[in-house]
Amino acid sequence: MKLIFTSLKGTRTKRFLCLLVFASILLGLGAMLLWPLPQPAPSPHVTFDGGKAYGHVIAQMAFGPRITGTDGNRKAGDYIAEQLTQAQWSIEFQDFTYRDTPARNVIGRANLGRGPIIILGAHYDTRRWADNDVNHPRDPVPGANDGASGVAILLELARTLDLHRVHYEIWLVFFDAEDSGGIDDWDWIVGSTHMARNLLVQPQAMILVDMVGDIDQRIYFDGNSDGTLSQRIWSIAANLGYGNHFLPQVRWHVIDDHIPFIQRGIPAIDIIDFDYAYWHTTADTADKVSPDSLKRVGRTLQLFLETTEQLM
Repeated sequence: MKLIFTSLKGTRTKRFLCLLVFASILLGLGAMLLWPLPQPAPSPHVTFDGGKAYGHVIAQMAFGPRITGTDGNRKAGDYIAEQLTQAQWSIEFQDFTYRDTPARNVIGRANLGRGPIIILGAHYDTRRWADNDVNHPRDPVPGANDGASGVAILLELARTLDLHRVHYEIWLVFFDAEDSGGIDDWDWIVGSTHMARNLLVQPQAMILVDMVGDIDQRIYFDGNSDGTLSQRIWSIAANLGYGNHFLPQVRWHVIDDHIPFIQRGIPAIDIIDFDYAYWHTTADTADKVSPDSLKRVGRTLQLFLETTEQLM
């Protein structure tokens, strides 16, 4: 009887231990389900910030007039390069001379070799004479909207663009010597003409951003721009709720930095608010620029670049 009792006791003990282990396993599995193992957090998507873009407008204004060949112009170009470097874009300076005046385009590149090239451009120089200003026609233009606004949008795109979502190689190009045409026999759009003539590749598209920060923002189709590309971008703006600011009808035919690329057979557009009351006057100051206006253009371009898989 003693052996039988001992044997039964041992059997019960083993069963108890098995049940205890099984229960522990179940509790462990339950804990894993309720408390999953840590996973690498996805990198957050950064949305274009109109306030940060406006900060780039203020920074450029601190350099004073950015007339080609001047110290203010050089400082502005250096600032652009510094911001691109901080955003981890590769940098190239394209130096040239026009009418004995040193000039340079600043080029930022990202997604090298990822796909066809899309250029986004803006000019960073300002006009020597405010010849639309009745009272001060020989004073320099401050260039808050006409120059600084387009640059600001491109610099904020450099920070916020999710390049993993973009199926293209992107160039952000900051043109010099755009805005002194008609003064001392200077031509317009000198920097963009120099770049387009010296391209060794054929980009798939070029998008120009110029004078887009106006508080009373109304951006119409440019009649010299590629119609298909314009329709695509204006449609994205409408879907974002910006239909009152992006108006899909031709109002102007603008000679601007997109023209040399069109002449090379590259589809190009000009996003420009040409109904700007302070154009080429001394009143083109930072108080005329709106962070909300910058955001609308920047967010539209960000979404266009991050969602377009096949452009043409």
